Amino acid sequence: MLQVRGATHIVGDRDGWSLFADSNNWTQGKEFLVGDVHVFNYEEHVHSVMQVNSTAYEDCIKDPYISLFASGSDSVVLSEVGRSWYICGVGDHCENGQKLSINVAP
Repeated sequence: MLQVRGATHIVGDRDGWSLFADSNNWTQGKEFLVGDVHVFNYEEHVHSVMQVNSTAYEDCIKDPYISLFASGSDSVVLSEVGRSWYICGVGDHCENGQKLSINVAP
């Protein structure tokens, strides 16, 4: 069976997933499609990636979460159309802006 994958996007480009990267500004002008892969690069044990719902994203609520990634180089396949939300689950990083909201098109 043939498997087709979409584009690979490095979240934050060379800055990676960090407190200092403007992740939401990073999405400007980009189109994300089902099958694309987002790669979150960051220093392991310093950050994490939590996929959350919209309320948790807005209010930086860490529990419950949908998925948790903490390897320092995490690949997330965009598998559903619609909004996806990600936050850093370490300390007050989310409250300080380390979060990402994307819209996935078919």
